[in-house]
Amino acid sequence: MPVTSTTREAVSEAFSRRESAGRRLTEDSERITRACRAMAVRFHRGGKLIVFGNGGAGTDASHIAVEFMHPVVVGKRALPAMALGNDAATVSAVGARDGLAEVFAHQVRHWGAPADMALGVSPDGWCANVLKGLEAAREQGLFTMALLGGDGGAIARSAAVDHALIAGAEDPAVVKEIHVTMYHVLWELVHVFHARTRPDMAR
Repeated sequence: MPVTSTTREAVSEAFSRRESAGRRLTEDSERITRACRAMAVRFHRGGKLIVFGNGGAGTDASHIAVEFMHPVVVGKRALPAMALGNDAATVSAVGARDGLAEVFAHQVRHWGAPADMALGVSPDGWCANVLKGLEAAREQGLFTMALLGGDGGAIARSAAVDHALIAGAEDPAVVKEIHVTMYHVLWELVHVFHARTRPDMAR
C-alpha cells in the first residue's frame, strides 16, 4: 500500500515537533549542568532527592526516584531518593483534611532537611500542589528544581525554584517524552559529578 503525501506530512510533522523540543533541551545544557553539579554536592553532604508530581507526572516522579535508588546500570551507586506520590495513604489523608493543594507541601515539611533536594514535575507548569511543594522546600532550605512543559507556567516564574528545566512544547505527549530524556540526563550527569567531587569539597 503506497504512502500518501498526507501521511508523509503527518509523519514529518510528528518528528519535527519532537526535534524542536529536543533541540531546545540541548540549548539549556548549561542550566542542566549547573543543576547536576549542585545535586552531586548535596548527595555528598548526605542529602536525599524528594520528587513529586500529579497523574502521569507522578509516575515520572516514581521513575526518577527508583532510577536513583536502584540504578539499572551495573556499577552505579544508589543515591537516596523518594517519590511523595507513592504513599497513597498519606496523600489521601492530607488531601481529605487539608485539600489536594497541600499533599506535597505537607510531606516536604516533614521529610525535608536543608541538605536535601526537591524536584517537582508539572507538564504545563501550573500544578498548584507542585508549586506549593517547591515553596515549602525553599522555606526549609532545600535545593529546588522543576521539570516543566509549555512556557513553564507559574512554577517557572516562582522565586522558589532554583532551576526550571522546560520542555518547550504544548503537546503533552512531547513534553512527557522530553521529560523522560531530561531526567535520564540528570541521573547520568549527577553520577559523573558525584564521582568527580570529593566529599571534603562538598562541605
